[in-house]
Amino acid sequence: MNTLVIAATIQAIETLRYTPAGLPLLRLQLQHDSEQQEAGMNRKVQCVLPAVLIGEKANLPLQSGDQIKVKGFLAQRSAKSTQVVLHIQELQRIQY
Repeated sequence: MNTLVIAATIQAIETLRYTPAGLPLLRLQLQHDSEQQEAGMNRKVQCVLPAVLIGEKANLPLQSGDQIKVKGFLAQRSAKSTQVVLHIQELQRIQY
């Protein structure tokens, strides 16, 4: 199983592009901050995660600073890269 659900803030958004098949593709940089329990102790967790939206979701009106909750899967950026990228399948805005 390869499923990740995470809440994050959009830190950066690249320009909308298109795959060779003509699908819209949008790359994002996500910033996650939380506090988690590990071995009975609280741990502050911070990470930056590259993410991508492919297809109709790439046309969503998103901007830097948006708080979102996403669900997707992890994959290598390309066959020649070891960088992990989150492929977003579901996205919802978090309202505070």
